Amino acid sequence: MHTTTIRTRFAPSPTGFMHIGGVRTALYAYLIAKHSGGQFLLRIEDTDRERYVEGAVDAIYRSLRDCGLNWDEGPDVGGAVGPYVQSERRELYREYAERLLELGGAFRDGDAIRQKIPREGSTTFHDAVYGEITVPNDSASMNEGVLLKSDGLPTYNFANVVDDHLMGITHVVRGSEYLSSDAKYDLLYRSFGWEIPTYVTVPLIMRDATHKLSKRAGDPTYEDLIAEGFLPQAILNYVALLGWSPGGEREFYTLPELADAFDIRGISKSPALFDKVKLRYFNAHYIREMPVDELAAMIRPRIPAELDARLLAPLLHQRIETLGDVGDESRLKLRFLWDFSEDYALTLFDNKKAKTNAAVALGVLTHLLPELERLEPWSLDEIAALLTTAVERLELKTGAVFGALRVAVSGESATPGGPAELCEVLGRAESLRRVRIAINRLEQLGGVLDEED
Repeated sequence: MHTTTIRTRFAPSPTGFMHIGGVRTALYAYLIAKHSGGQFLLRIEDTDRERYVEGAVDAIYRSLRDCGLNWDEGPDVGGAVGPYVQSERRELYREYAERLLELGGAFRDGDAIRQKIPREGSTTFHDAVYGEITVPNDSASMNEGVLLKSDGLPTYNFANVVDDHLMGITHVVRGSEYLSSDAKYDLLYRSFGWEIPTYVTVPLIMRDATHKLSKRAGDPTYEDLIAEGFLPQAILNYVALLGWSPGGEREFYTLPELADAFDIRGISKSPALFDKVKLRYFNAHYIREMPVDELAAMIRPRIPAELDARLLAPLLHQRIETLGDVGDESRLKLRFLWDFSEDYALTLFDNKKAKTNAAVALGVLTHLLPELERLEPWSLDEIAALLTTAVERLELKTGAVFGALRVAVSGESATPGGPAELCEVLGRAESLRRVRIAINRLEQLGGVLDEED
């Protein structure tokens, strides 16, 4: 296939869930194509049957579509140069392996076919990121690897060259771990007399200064991050900047904006460090930017059924960094909303700054209870107005009134959101139940103190 249009591909092996390096490779390939109005292809490289994982292909589809990296051609959407699954192209590889034998670029080794490497001189290839690289043609630098195995299936090194040529791929995006193999790919292209595509080698993504990010080492896959509560658009935005810089100070980009801005010249040679703290920062931005009703839909599966996600979402909108924070007690103490402990310490009602204590709190709650019982409608604005009026009537500090109700309905001294927000989320019946519990406990405490006096 001959073309002047830029065509890129993402060619994953179905060996498990998508790892972050794979997401970035797919993203860069997509952006290179879309920046120039070209095509982005998906090809499944499933010739390594020993590592094949059932369901992995569907996971690849799901992850890419979740990110918005929709392919123009691929196994499930078709195209003019299919099939797009390597195991369905077996006869093509045998045909081209036989042709390579005739051209002198390969030799038989038993039932297998190996690449023939000239043993003198060197091979020079060009990479769009790393520039011109020269590799000696000696056996220590380039072994004569198998191209077609005895079972008739190709190795990755052979199949990807044949497929990239037949599919008209103009730009090949790969991780730097494949940089040492590019000379062998070049020799294959030259042996066939084919045009060599532009190699775009991207740097490693590191877990720390000495270890690269690896799903085999337990580092999170894309689906792990989604399960933790990270948003696809945040992951994509952050991953785009792991090894590429658009220049300037801007950090946040939508996918179309990344396509507009993407330039291969901005890709770094240096490894990039995956920092989950920085990813949380990106994720928090996207949560803040989304409509509250959209956040409500996202948190609904993560909260008990008795809570109204529509009421809880405004409470969390400016406070959480990931969807997972909703149930993470170490980051966001929300359990009291659905798992209320009635035996909290009554000393929580003591606050020297607000000039309040258990006795003052009892007076406040006794005043608030009948007001809350007849409040209509039960809404954030009405509850907040009631509390403001109570501050004026009781001639107390705001902290004394608001704090008494906060402790009563939460059993906590500090909560995400104020007492009016908590009461709205809890609803009338549960809020009043908790206020009555507080009054009863404070009255009992008063009796104990009286007896001690």
